[in-house]
Amino acid sequence: MRDRLQHPRLGEIVLSCTRRSRRISLSVRPSGEVRLSFPPYVPLKKAVAFLESKAEWIESSRRKFAARPSRPSLSHEDIERLRAEAKALLPQRVAELAARFGLDYGKVTVRAARTKWGSCTGRNDISLSLYLMTLPEHLRDYVIIHELCHTVHHDHSPRFHALVDRLTDGREKLLARELRSYHIV
Repeated sequence: MRDRLQHPRLGEIVLSCTRRSRRISLSVRPSGEVRLSFPPYVPLKKAVAFLESKAEWIESSRRKFAARPSRPSLSHEDIERLRAEAKALLPQRVAELAARFGLDYGKVTVRAARTKWGSCTGRNDISLSLYLMTLPEHLRDYVIIHELCHTVHHDHSPRFHALVDRLTDGREKLLARELRSYHIV
């Protein structure tokens, strides 16, 4: 279910009731859009109560996004150029890094994802955002290594982070911090 709720204080809220949700969660997009996600077994009233409890955080997040300098948006031609570069480079780089570290994965897809740099499914298929091409090469490799490590540990457990840290020569926290300074265009 995708619906909208008009909140008296926060304005329009996008509701996402989906079986993929494991808990109630909120996200605030750079545009200021708020998404409230929750599993079907959670009553709407309970999800809205959670939203209410996070109103200050939502408003604070919106202020932070509004204070950021605006980034120029990419033209359609720029996006298509990034897509072509990503499809030519990223699957090959995944194969190289997987071979170096002895990791197996399914297929690699390149998408125009704007919320995540990458993801890994339970079948070990890896999806990468074409916007990775806007990052320095060492951060692209970090994202790819992160996703490849999900083929071993499908979570963000201490064992997962230890593996990422080992494969990045003890630089996982440094790389993660650096990556957070970049935003998908």
